[in-house]
Amino acid sequence: MLRSVVTSLPAGRLSRARRGAGRTGGRVLLPVPPELSAPLGCDAVGLPARHGFRLMAHLSRPGCVFADADWWWWIVPSGSDLGLTWPQPARYVAGAYVPATRPRLIHWPDGSAPYTPPIPLYLMACRVAGTAPAWSAASAPPQQLP
Repeated sequence: MLRSVVTSLPAGRLSRARRGAGRTGGRVLLPVPPELSAPLGCDAVGLPARHGFRLMAHLSRPGCVFADADWWWWIVPSGSDLGLTWPQPARYVAGAYVPATRPRLIHWPDGSAPYTPPIPLYLMACRVAGTAPAWSAASAPPQQLP
């Protein structure tokens, strides 16, 4: 079934994304294809591969998604962890340097940005974990009632 996701990529894009992968300290940089614009920077959210297809089926606009045998990684804008407590088993990785073994780009976004919207992804991660979403009170200023 993974093969059907990979074959849905435009020709040549998978190999270009793989060529740019770099390793740093036991981590691999998930390479955003140069054709996509990432003005907000890139972080990554990973979930065990057994949840990958379920999440993809429920996300309306997934961005770049990378996978290896054990984990699927979604590219999100930098700072998508501010005010959120990402539940286990999700892993939030700043800078998109992930602990992975030869991740491959398996989903190309419909638009020109590589991002998966972080809030729907966060809500799905909470559902997978069986936990309630937890927002930090410091993430939004208190509102004054008249």
